[in-house]
Amino acid sequence: MSGPPPGCQRDHPGHRDHSGHTVRAGLTVRAAGVGDAATIVDLIESAYRGERSRAGWTTEADLLGGQRTDLAMVTAELGRPDIRFLVAVAPAPAPAPDAGDPGGMVVGCCQLQQRADGISYFGMFAVRPELQGRGIGDALLAAAERFACLEWSSARMEMFVISLRAELIAWYERRGYRRTERCEPFPYGDERFGVPRRADLAFVVLDRDLRGLADRLGAEAWPRNAGDADAPDKGVADVDPGNIGLGKRQQSSSE
Repeated sequence: MSGPPPGCQRDHPGHRDHSGHTVRAGLTVRAAGVGDAATIVDLIESAYRGERSRAGWTTEADLLGGQRTDLAMVTAELGRPDIRFLVAVAPAPAPAPDAGDPGGMVVGCCQLQQRADGISYFGMFAVRPELQGRGIGDALLAAAERFACLEWSSARMEMFVISLRAELIAWYERRGYRRTERCEPFPYGDERFGVPRRADLAFVVLDRDLRGLADRLGAEAWPRNAGDADAPDKGVADVDPGNIGLGKRQQSSSE
């Protein structure tokens, strides 16, 4: 997950971080493909685990060691029909005339899972630590909610958050999520999800009713690029916090 704690600066077009990267209004969000798996793993690990994560406010380094996920897990989930990963891509600097397609830099990601009873599950939410607090998390969360409504007709979004992460829970609450009475146990003993540094870890369940968003969207279709039918790997859309869209899942040679 990402977003600034209270008092942190929000993003604006042309905001430059300490490493020289600029987050601009040209941010795009797209559905990821298998070719993005390694990038997604590195992004999630950098946001939650180890010393790199301490550059941002979403770090769990004091709560958990080990890994947050791995390449095998993400690759397997990218192949499941009930799961979508979305990635936020910042525009690359203007290339030289003969540089070809410069692509962009993946700066954020999240995972959606379609569940029963009109529920979508939201997780694997990460933004590069040095770019947190620039509005990328807001854009990804809004895109995920819109995807869940338009593609899966979801009525509710839910997520698990470590109960000790008070600032993270508050971030979601400011965006319309509520803390339910449900709790889920932390998977102690399964080091695929980390090595606990404390004995009191557990998840609280947050949710948000998406029916109001669905009513506002009405019969709107999920936006696609005009060339999607001929070039499915070009399914991306510009992101504006007030007009967020996605294209198709990106394909790679391994899909």
